[in-house]
Amino acid sequence: MALNTKNSPHIHAQTSVTAIMLNVVLALLPALFVYLWFFGWGLLVHIVIASITALLSEALILYLRKKPVVPALMDGSALVTAILIAFCIPPLAPWWITFVGTAFAIIIAKHLYGGLGYNPFNPAMVGYAMLLISFPREMTSWISPDEIKQLGFNLAETIDVIISELVMLDALSMATPLDTAKTELTHGNTLSIILQNTSLFATFGSSFGSSFGNFFGNNGWGWVNCAFVFGGGWLLIKKIIHWHIPVAILLSLFLFASTFHLFDNEHYLSPMLHLFSGATMICAFFIATDPVTASTTFKGRLIYGTGIGALIYIIRTWGGYPDAVAFAVLLMNIAVPTIDYYTQPRVFGHGKSDKK
Repeated sequence: MALNTKNSPHIHAQTSVTAIMLNVVLALLPALFVYLWFFGWGLLVHIVIASITALLSEALILYLRKKPVVPALMDGSALVTAILIAFCIPPLAPWWITFVGTAFAIIIAKHLYGGLGYNPFNPAMVGYAMLLISFPREMTSWISPDEIKQLGFNLAETIDVIISELVMLDALSMATPLDTAKTELTHGNTLSIILQNTSLFATFGSSFGSSFGNFFGNNGWGWVNCAFVFGGGWLLIKKIIHWHIPVAILLSLFLFASTFHLFDNEHYLSPMLHLFSGATMICAFFIATDPVTASTTFKGRLIYGTGIGALIYIIRTWGGYPDAVAFAVLLMNIAVPTIDYYTQPRVFGHGKSDKK
């Protein structure tokens, strides 16, 4: 059947899914290099494992669904999902963590709903949330930058550790600054007492402070988040993403954190720690801006981003998980259809009072 269209000329949208995904990968490179500098070769190994798993899972499901395999593999969407999952996994976590999380994201979160463009939830965050709930020990076994330097693993040794699980996680692992602060505050300690703990101070420096200069000492998490901001700026310049969602997320999180920190700076973390620790910046620029699962209207993007920022703070402060990005994004993914329905722009030529 012929497709009837209006008369020419037509303007081609100078972009494609492949081009968009390629730009996303390029924007992630600064964070990748900074991450490797502070946390060793683990991320690179997990990216390889996740990428192979994602491509094989995508090919298998497409074959079973009798869909063209090569075009879907070439669009780069599965590769971006794999890289985002790898960023969320501790650098020395066992290989099967990455395999299970990536396969779950591609098979269940993406293709169970019909594939790219039909999934209501961000696949990378579904995979990460599943891992965090199912394997909390492995998913919270992070190594500090100082311990990474002391271990001095080269690439071959890192591969051996991840594949054979030779490292005793209980002996070498530690919590992130957000996790440590949340645990200590839950036990009744104040931020002053936490900073007086010499082991924590040696590990994180002044990470719990509110000063921008003090925060960025040897704090790997802070520098990685700065790299995500740099990459996100590239996406904004290339018009791959819109400014509404990142600004709404960061502004709402900043306002919540500042209000409670000013009210009680002994029991509520500074906005600097909330913004530059955990997965805040990768969420704002690379995860929440997913064009398939995010809101599509101008007002809707602001509402969507504001909701994510608020949920991140609420779950981090009073919930059971110190880094709440995955749950905040997934909860707002549920609300996207409703948000878009009530924020549709007025049709040209119709007044506010006109009935449909």
